[in-house]
Amino acid sequence: MSLSDMKGLFITLEGIDGAGKSSHLDEIEAAFRAAGHRVIRTREPGGTPLGESLRTLVLEQPMDALTESLLVFAARREHVRQVIGPALAQGDVVLCDRFTDATFAYQGAGRGFDVGVLSILEQWVQVGPALRPGLAGELLQPDLTLWFDLPPEVAAARLAGARLPDRFESQPVDFFRRVAAGYAERARRAPRFERIDADRPREAVRDQVLSALARRKLIP
Repeated sequence: MSLSDMKGLFITLEGIDGAGKSSHLDEIEAAFRAAGHRVIRTREPGGTPLGESLRTLVLEQPMDALTESLLVFAARREHVRQVIGPALAQGDVVLCDRFTDATFAYQGAGRGFDVGVLSILEQWVQVGPALRPGLAGELLQPDLTLWFDLPPEVAAARLAGARLPDRFESQPVDFFRRVAAGYAERARRAPRFERIDADRPREAVRDQVLSALARRKLIP
């Protein structure tokens, strides 16, 4: 389905820490703006003043997996109601650095938290009449997810020597192997995923991203 056939477009970028997904947001935004679309850029956890405060807690304060999951979904609830839903209702393109797939990958696969509980929280947070026109009672999900797939060992090498790592970036490689496996399982189940081989030079990764958008008829 092309963007002209839709009311707004919701695109997420996913991948383990160090995959380089965020570095391509400028080019994705520029491609949509060049095609005449309004673009909203945001991130998770975060996206709202409350969400950014909760992000700081999640990234810096020690807590168990349930507390972590509850805080992430609390931030998401504010995010979808205040930012994502209204933007989609206006017909905007929403580019979001991580969304619920990250929760299933990090808290679910990475932390080993009960995915059944995560699914319940997902229903509570992402179902509502105000979240997207024509989807009352249905689960709000991205239209397209760009999954930047990178071997955890390569990601660890990229992160080494970077700024002081947060609670997630400082996890051992085995944790990111589980997270990567969680993403792979999500991608296997959802046709909205486009796998991007992130273990390539930056220009080649950029070309994959733009080709995926063109293949889906979202940009010329």
